[in-house]
Amino acid sequence: MKTDIHPTYYKEAAVKCACGHTFTVGSTLEQIEVELCNKCHPFYTGKQKFVDTARRVEKFQERTAKREAAAKGKRGKTVKRTTARATRKAKTDKK
Repeated sequence: MKTDIHPTYYKEAAVKCACGHTFTVGSTLEQIEVELCNKCHPFYTGKQKFVDTARRVEKFQERTAKREAAAKGKRGKTVKRTTARATRKAKTDKK
């Protein structure tokens, strides 16, 4: 390694969280301030909440429900063809 080009490495760098929790790590910074740590992060504390302010989940579920309802009312091409042929045949048989 070249000398005098690398930053100073601190083996005992202090990390301070916004919740007040402090711990030490190795870093090129002497002090680090973070907003979240493993003591206050919702994922690790089990208090995770899904905030859906734009109602994206409900809108998606409504769209899929509409599509499924529309699909139930529709019939496939083969069903339509056979039904049309049967009605045409019934009309020609009556004559």
